[in-house]
Amino acid sequence: MTPRFAPGVRLQEDRARGRWIVMAPERMFVPDETALEVLRLVDGARDEAAIVEALAARFDAPREVIAADVRALLEDLVARGALLG
Repeated sequence: MTPRFAPGVRLQEDRARGRWIVMAPERMFVPDETALEVLRLVDGARDEAAIVEALAARFDAPREVIAADVRALLEDLVARGALLG
């Protein structure tokens, strides 16, 4: 899967509240820190494996755990219509 944001959906910083949000038509999501790290790598060019590799290089966690977390997050956001895959 090569995830990208769905039309009208974007990741943006809410400076007034000091947090990042995923803005979508008629709704918004507030990602936790883990989700935010993944979403910052969603650019429509990197596939899921490249996202996992980038995160594995930055964080001290087993690659299998990172891969499972990334897969679960991407599938959830595809199901919610925030990402296309």
